[in-house]
Amino acid sequence: MPTPTTPLDLLLLPTWLVPVEPAGVVLKDHGVGIRDGRIVFIGPRAQALKLAATQTRELPDMLLSPGLINAHGHAAMTLFRGMADDLPLMTWLEQHIWPAEAKWVDEDFVRDGTNLAIAEQIKGGITCFSDMYFYPKVASECVHNSGIRAQIAIPILDFPIPGASNADESLRQAVEMFADLKFHPRIKIAFGPHAPYTVGDENLEKIRVIADELDAAIHMHVHETAFEVHQAVEQNAERPVARLARLGLLGPRFQAVHMTQISDDDLAMLVESNSSVIHCPESNLKLASGFCPVERLWQAGVNVAVGTDGAASNNDLDLLGETRTAALLAKAVAGSATALDAHRALRMATLNGARALGIESDTGSIEIGKAADMVAFDLSGLAQQPVYDPVSQLIYATGRDCVKHLWVGGKQLLDDRRLTRLDEQQLSATARAWGERISSHTH
Repeated sequence: MPTPTTPLDLLLLPTWLVPVEPAGVVLKDHGVGIRDGRIVFIGPRAQALKLAATQTRELPDMLLSPGLINAHGHAAMTLFRGMADDLPLMTWLEQHIWPAEAKWVDEDFVRDGTNLAIAEQIKGGITCFSDMYFYPKVASECVHNSGIRAQIAIPILDFPIPGASNADESLRQAVEMFADLKFHPRIKIAFGPHAPYTVGDENLEKIRVIADELDAAIHMHVHETAFEVHQAVEQNAERPVARLARLGLLGPRFQAVHMTQISDDDLAMLVESNSSVIHCPESNLKLASGFCPVERLWQAGVNVAVGTDGAASNNDLDLLGETRTAALLAKAVAGSATALDAHRALRMATLNGARALGIESDTGSIEIGKAADMVAFDLSGLAQQPVYDPVSQLIYATGRDCVKHLWVGGKQLLDDRRLTRLDEQQLSATARAWGERISSHTH
């Protein structure tokens, strides 16, 4: 309990406070006190108003929740948004995305695309995102300057990629960035082997050894399509998850992205290893990749987080919309209307994401001692009335245009829907210029 002698930096007074931990709780007319970027007080409004605060913000008709965590994406791909739509995954990758990346991706592309993605995400209520793309050092600079929180997964493939001539060079970059950013308050470095079909056993073993040594996370596309699993079984008589288990990659620091194909054996390995699954429903739907059985995973005790994937296969970085899709799809896939209820869906988009990224001691819920990563959603609109259950209203009846304010580590990055650190007009103009350059070469 803060003493009157040390005033709070900021006192927030929302109509509804949803801390996410403990689960299922909605606190009405409570206040949250922040000092030095951390949450130091949570209590009834009357008690909150007795505290001295440098700044007090009334948030009428607003729901204050932990900031959303986008657990998988390729930020700079915002500049390829809508470029190769309505195609299956391998056609989309091999005939469109990879050639475009080979032609266009350089440091400027990554800087401009990542800044665009960060701005879109902040405006959509996201306080932390995971990124896996080329020139990760450039992306980390964008994250540093913008004030958002991120996991940067260094992409590793068996063949040359923009910014690295081979897997060893990528690994060197990863180790160097890990050391450089070890004490950064908002950035974590992870290893990002692209997928089981682009990284061989030898490089996976190198990654495992180094990640174990550094206690770093491994972020990887796994079981994205039935074709991927089928091909692996045909070629090596082994499902990708079984191969990763054999190589020792699965574990509490392993983030398996997509997982649309899950056998009983796969599930047992995920449970036993305590690996996290990152669900990207809209990208999977759009590329017709399959359905991740979220409710089955959840009931088995697997930590499931949610991600948007890149804007080239989604086509937005709207995690609130993604979470609604996840909740609806989970019901259809499980054949049960009670699957992934609104409160659990919000938990998937916040605390489960933090857990998957290994930062749950710092963020993902509104608890004393955690970083003040929070978002205020305005539920005063016509389409949100009447409010029986604010969390249901948030998940099922609210769009990201209702995001009003956002803080990361107590610093306000969105104030009344306006970005405080990024220039929206300039970002739009830069993105349009890239679009003109790219389309004049493709048509």
